[in-house]
Amino acid sequence: MSDSSRDTAEGAGWGTAERGRYQRLMPSKVEKISWLNPKTLWAARNGVLASWLGDPTGRTRSRWVAQRAAAGAPVDKVIRRDDPDAFSFMVVGDTGEGDDPQYAVVPGFLKVGQDTRFAVIASDVIYPVGSADDYANKFFRPYQDYRAPIYAIPGNHDWYEDLGAFMRVFCDDTPPPAPDPAPRPLSRAWLRSLLWHRPHPHDGQRLDEARRLRAAPAQQAVQPGPYWAVDAGPVRIIGIDTGLLGTLDAKQGAWLREVSRGSRPKILITGSPLYVDGEHHPCPIEGGGTVDDIVRDPGHHYVAAIGGDIHNYQRYPVRVDGRTLQYVVSGGGGAFMHATHTIPRVSVADVTEKDFRCYPLRGDSLAFYSRLYGRRLRLRRFFTLTEAEATAVIAERLGIPPTRAPGAATRVTPRTRLVATLLGAGGRPDRTSRFRLPVRKIYTQLFSPSSATYSPPFFKCFLRLDVTPRQIRLRCYAATGNLAQEIDPPVEDEVIIPLT
Repeated sequence: MSDSSRDTAEGAGWGTAERGRYQRLMPSKVEKISWLNPKTLWAARNGVLASWLGDPTGRTRSRWVAQRAAAGAPVDKVIRRDDPDAFSFMVVGDTGEGDDPQYAVVPGFLKVGQDTRFAVIASDVIYPVGSADDYANKFFRPYQDYRAPIYAIPGNHDWYEDLGAFMRVFCDDTPPPAPDPAPRPLSRAWLRSLLWHRPHPHDGQRLDEARRLRAAPAQQAVQPGPYWAVDAGPVRIIGIDTGLLGTLDAKQGAWLREVSRGSRPKILITGSPLYVDGEHHPCPIEGGGTVDDIVRDPGHHYVAAIGGDIHNYQRYPVRVDGRTLQYVVSGGGGAFMHATHTIPRVSVADVTEKDFRCYPLRGDSLAFYSRLYGRRLRLRRFFTLTEAEATAVIAERLGIPPTRAPGAATRVTPRTRLVATLLGAGGRPDRTSRFRLPVRKIYTQLFSPSSATYSPPFFKCFLRLDVTPRQIRLRCYAATGNLAQEIDPPVEDEVIIPLT
């Protein structure tokens, strides 16, 4: 097995590594998404409109689900498969930017997943707005050689065009439902309808041609809707749709409570992770209660909750009523990398730094962003930190030993401390300064989403879960874009989850 980032700097993708061959899989012309481009931000405006003027996705989702039920989809929305008691499946989140970071994941994903029974995309299948015309190069082309079905739950970006393309691709070409009645003039809903982004009238004309890339019978899967459950071997996998704002409507909440009953072990897949960046986000349900209330209920027998949306890997083993639930963030499947160096020292739900895992390591994340902004601001000599400098300053700031065994001692200088602060590096909860907190907030909300990059290491990741009647083995694999990790994807984290 090859070195991981927890072993060596070379295992993390640093150094003079040879670039991978993933670019051979890419189309000749690649759209490079910039989240600082006003055109992109305007197209993706529906999330902001929903937060300001009311969120219509619950009603839209209900119409989609009703239409699928009328077409013969199972009422309980459960997909019943014939998998054996011992089988494996893949999870990859936030995939669809269609550029180097997405395609860099593909070789390792195909190699590790070649004997798996199916895959699940956990949130944001297509960026920036879930357009049907983007599915050719951002879904069908990259995964054309994955020989098993792919299920998906939508993320907020898939909802930016009211989920139309997602439903066509994953839900048997479901036609759009009838729109809401015209809103009362001068109301908030009326203003929202005037500004709402909608698909182009000719969007999706190339979709039939794109489907030929994944046309084999073994690759086909039809979902009962944007949220569903899969009975596979001894487990039930439940995928929920958290829409534009990371919440559940009342009907989906009632379904989740119903489908969660019973002694069968369960895994939740969600577009809104329940633990992330050292914080608990239980995910509210319209009408009362939260998703995490359902997950924690011992009568429902959940063993893990895996969320996308945040573009890295994190794991929180939370003790609940004498058992351990694994809360996982896995959104590193292809979009720009969300920083991990902004995560403060973890202390949440009795999970400490000793228990917490993330990828990329915080030092690698800080080094990555220092190089990125050193180039962008043309301040390379000042801004750029070596991976050793970044690791040392993170260890000092968090009060923890370096995760990776250090080489020669590295001195932490005033410059490295200043760069770490300017880039929002987290610290100890008891030492948060008045200056650092607003810098971290500004950095994570404004600068990080613009941070696409097109040269390795990319610090992408995907999961493989091996299921038996007694346990689940969950492994997080890295994809850096370098050849060494492409040939032999390193395991960045591994945990055994008992089912008995």
